[in-house]
Amino acid sequence: MGDPRYSRRTLLAAIGVVIATATGVATYVSSSNATEQQIATADRLSRTLAAKPTIRFERVYSAARHREVTLAFYLPTGPSPRGLPMSILLHGLHGDARHAAVGNLAEVLTTAIAKGSVPAFGFVAVDGGDNYWHENVPGDDPMAMLLDEVPRWLRERGYGEPFAVTGVSMGGFGSLLYARRRAERGDPIAAAAAISPGLITTWPEMAKRRAFKNEGEWASLDPLRHLKSTGPTALGVWIGDRDRFIEGTRRFIREVRPEVGTVKAGGHDDRLYRKVTPDVVQFLAKYAKRAV
Repeated sequence: MGDPRYSRRTLLAAIGVVIATATGVATYVSSSNATEQQIATADRLSRTLAAKPTIRFERVYSAARHREVTLAFYLPTGPSPRGLPMSILLHGLHGDARHAAVGNLAEVLTTAIAKGSVPAFGFVAVDGGDNYWHENVPGDDPMAMLLDEVPRWLRERGYGEPFAVTGVSMGGFGSLLYARRRAERGDPIAAAAAISPGLITTWPEMAKRRAFKNEGEWASLDPLRHLKSTGPTALGVWIGDRDRFIEGTRRFIREVRPEVGTVKAGGHDDRLYRKVTPDVVQFLAKYAKRAV
């Protein structure tokens, strides 16, 4: 155990600090001439460099899906989890909760929180199957799981209510559908972030995924056919200009005019996700409020 008489700031001042300047050059400042601001900067830098996300998995039974599913938490290390605001995180086709945090999403979140540039919040993911987050198979209803079971699971573990939803590919489609369902209940979420959303423009192309019984069912759920259905929820959309879903997503951005509608150079892959995750975190952070 360390001596409680010596605080982190005292130790930094005693050994001298290394300040990262705006030019990217590290400058050593001895304890004799280090200012309080420089010591605080070095302290914040050391915390940032050491920041790593806390990731843990549980198995829970979903009555809505009639099976056990994995519940995955992607959390910043340090802040108390009590009342921590959470964004639901929806995986893509053939994905699962264990691999829902695409690119470096969890690391970007943790680093931003350690820097103090965003308030603390976390992500919760759950296995949703391959049916675009709706009940394609009778008795297997991932949307009911998100709406009715995930909030209870969060409360039981001391976390805050879902304030947002974030989704990738099929999960991007699902995030817009979830935002719609919340709005229809009169309980809209604050924000929805859709990364490379699977907004397909023709039924023959969507039919290949066997995620809908027929064209009519798809049309009843397709965000492109229900452009104003998410109500007051703030929307953010990110996609690569070479993404196979670019046509539908460009149309969505053009017609809905979301708060953030970004097209970057890239495809439907991890390289693009790493480009946009800092923006996604900043967008969500504006709406994260700790539950009391």
